[in-house]
Amino acid sequence: MRSLDIGATGMLAQQMNVDVISNNIANMTTTGFKRQRVDFKDLVYQSIDKPGAQSSDISTLLPSGLQLGLGVRVGSVYKIHEQGALQLTENPLDLAITGDGFFQITLPNGETSYTRSGVFQVSENGEIVNTSGFTLEPNITVPQNAVSIDINESGEVFAEIAGQVAMSNLGQIQLASFVNPAGLEAVGDNLFLETAASGSPQINNPGTENAGFIRQGALENSNVNVVEEITSLITAQRAYEMNSTVIRTSDEMLQQVAQLR
Repeated sequence: MRSLDIGATGMLAQQMNVDVISNNIANMTTTGFKRQRVDFKDLVYQSIDKPGAQSSDISTLLPSGLQLGLGVRVGSVYKIHEQGALQLTENPLDLAITGDGFFQITLPNGETSYTRSGVFQVSENGEIVNTSGFTLEPNITVPQNAVSIDINESGEVFAEIAGQVAMSNLGQIQLASFVNPAGLEAVGDNLFLETAASGSPQINNPGTENAGFIRQGALENSNVNVVEEITSLITAQRAYEMNSTVIRTSDEMLQQVAQLR
């Protein structure tokens, strides 16, 4: 009864599908979050008669053969890096990226991570940091006597200093772009790490090459579409139920065989 194992693989696959959907829904209000999607693959086939095999002594061939599938498995779970809607906050250190690119964040171990979340603050040393206190790269320090901060769409950071007429240029924010952003490794806290699949980062100023622009006083919302996720959740639930029905039906068939006299 291959159907018992086949039904079990279907239930396990849909269980993981529900896990992914629930994580999307849980992060529907997470700044810069990118939704995930499950890619399913059919398992190896058992070939009883291979297509194209010789079916007679006069060299006739089987047009389709006889192959039985053995179920399904989850091939991959990947993030969809489409643009999320912008939410205006009017906070001068809230930054959103319109287009491609990631902010660069220096981790405590010196490694560079990447994020779409532009929630930044000023540390006790005047450095621009994320909510975990990790510094933005390149490092930009805001003077203590700064009255206001202005960041243009090209990533240049200016500050109005008390007693000075001209704005002071504090530095340049740069964005990292990847050939395959879906290949980045998610490590939590809205951070990603470079992998061999993502390729090496291309560092550019906002608005140049493949980098997007920066919008000050705004944040990028999660790109989770709640209606789509609920629809996918219902579909996954029904698929799980149908696979459990396959197992139940197979069990009833085995009972009928066991009762034969």
